[in-house]
This record gives sequence, C-alpha cells and structure tokens, in this order.
Amino acid sequence: MKILSLFCSVIIVTVTLASFASAETYQHQVEVKDMTFAWKIEGDTLHGKMSAKTKGWVAVGFNPSSKMKDANFILGYVKNGKAKVVDHFGDRSVGHSEDTKKGGTEDVTLVSGSEEKKITTIEFTIPMNSGDKLDGVLSADGDTVLLLAYGPDRDSFKTRHKFRDTKTVNLSTGAVK
Repeated sequence: MKILSLFCSVIIVTVTLASFASAETYQHQVEVKDMTFAWKIEGDTLHGKMSAKTKGWVAVGFNPSSKMKDANFILGYVKNGKAKVVDHFGDRSVGHSEDTKKGGTEDVTLVSGSEEKKITTIEFTIPMNSGDKLDGVLSADGDTVLLLAYGPDRDSFKTRHKFRDTKTVNLSTGAVK
C-alpha cells in the first residue's frame, strides 16, 4: 500500500510539473474554433505555436493591409511524421505566395511539428524585424492583427482554408480586442 501511495504521489508531482513547465513555454494564447495560436517574445524573436483540429496545414498571418494583402504568413504541416514550415507574403487580397518567389527571404525557423489524433501542431520562431520588405516589422506594443486559418485534411499549401478568423492582439500583454 505504501508503494502504491508513493507511486501516486510521484505521478501527481510529475504531471503538475509538466503542466507548469508547458504553461511557461508560451505567455499568451488566442483560441478560435478548433484552433489556437500561442506565443511569447524573447528579445527580438517571436516564438509561436499554432495548433488546429486538422490533418492538413495550419497558418498565422500578421498585419494585413486589407484582407490578406501585405500580411506575413507562416504556414506549416506534418507529412509522414516530418514537419514543414514556410514563409509567405499576402500578395493579393485573397492570396499569398512564397516570399522567395517575390524577392523576399525565408525568415521562419521550424522548431517542431506533430500530428496526433487529427491535431496538427507547428512550433516556429520568426524575427520581430527580419529586414525582409515582405515581412513587415512586428511591434510588441500596440495592435497586431492576426489572421488564423487551417486547411482540410490534406498536406498541401495549395488547398483553400477550411476555417479562418481574424483577431487583434497586443503581442506584449496578450490582450485581445
């Protein structure tokens, strides 16, 4: 009985520490229909985690001028256990293209990706100011418009979104308007 009690105590402590550690990973989070975007800022880097109920792609866009135009998009998916992430630019009001095909640079770094129980999760980092004219500068203070979307259960960036939403947030405080 003492061994069972000790075992249960160890499990409780382990679960508590694990949930505390993951809660510290990202400071802020926005949730919309079956999707979350979490982030934290460290110096001049934004650490992001996007997750959605899909076996396809997930995406976040930053600061469009109108609809999708001029937004800096980060898109990712997981195929056969391997994650892929790309940096796109909103080159029209309802579309986007790879930065590199528009004279820009690939400024996103893949941290990790997983697809478990029909939920795709992509973790990445981007500079707050990449110097790429197609990325725009992210400001920790003030309003940042987020475009959140995910695609159908297909690993292709060419498929249209299954879901999309827009939120305005303060990247520093996490406040949502």
